Amino acid sequence: MISGTEGTIAAVDIYEDPPLGVRLRKLVATGWSTMLSNPNLLFGLTIIAFMVVISILTILPTATLVARYDPTELALIDRVNAPSAEHWFGTDTLGRDVYSRTVHGTKTSLYVGGGVAIIVTVIGVTLGVVVGYNRVADNIVMRFMDGMMSFPTLILALALVAALGSSLTNVIMIIAIVDTPVMTRVVRAVVLSLRERTYVDAARASGASTKRILFFHIMPNTLAPVIIQASIFFGGAILTEAALGFLGVGTPEFIPSWGNIISSGRAFIRTAFWIAFFPGIFLALTVFAANLVGDGLRDVLDPRLRGEE
Repeated sequence: MISGTEGTIAAVDIYEDPPLGVRLRKLVATGWSTMLSNPNLLFGLTIIAFMVVISILTILPTATLVARYDPTELALIDRVNAPSAEHWFGTDTLGRDVYSRTVHGTKTSLYVGGGVAIIVTVIGVTLGVVVGYNRVADNIVMRFMDGMMSFPTLILALALVAALGSSLTNVIMIIAIVDTPVMTRVVRAVVLSLRERTYVDAARASGASTKRILFFHIMPNTLAPVIIQASIFFGGAILTEAALGFLGVGTPEFIPSWGNIISSGRAFIRTAFWIAFFPGIFLALTVFAANLVGDGLRDVLDPRLRGEE
């Protein structure tokens, strides 16, 4: 910029993005208005919030007010009872209250979904940003990721469970390992486009370090696809954990989860359908809500869908 009186020239970086705080405030403002006008997103968030509240209540000392019975308590005299005023969702083959087990299974499934989404996001974004910017690392890391993605997700998860053993922590780590290549590839694709942008060239010309370019210029611009993908992984992890539990290799039986509850009732689906039906409804609603949230977040975060240039 040239001053009219002093004739001095001040350098102005026309390629610099608005400050991150400004972008976040704009994102929150547009996101809130879009959420109110997007019934799918609002419905999905409502269901997820309801499940989270249930999970929190089962952790507090007032858990008996929500779950009514101990989910591991055996009562053989009450085995395979149909839903009633005493047992809202009926009882299973060991006399355990299906309602209490389903409610406590909410905590387990959300814990798995949230844990996997966080781990996959942290590792996938870090690897994706690095390999997308560095061509040498790209050729090495992405070939390994391509090899992992060549295996069917459930088959690879079953192989890792067989090798590492069945526990809640192992299930989270295994699903995260299986899902990380997908997040890495998504972030890498975004970074391949961003690294050719003019503002990145301007940052290089100004002497900015590679670390600064990656974490201050490139990574913030991957926020939208990362958040959308994380919501998808949240629902997918819950579904994968349920599939592993249904096959008997997921969360141990003494930890209630929707997958192993459904598994315990599959042999009685004709005579005692309620054992698998009610946790199946909770599972389907949660995964459906996660998908609605992912679609809604795409509407919020994609500037083309918001009508912006």
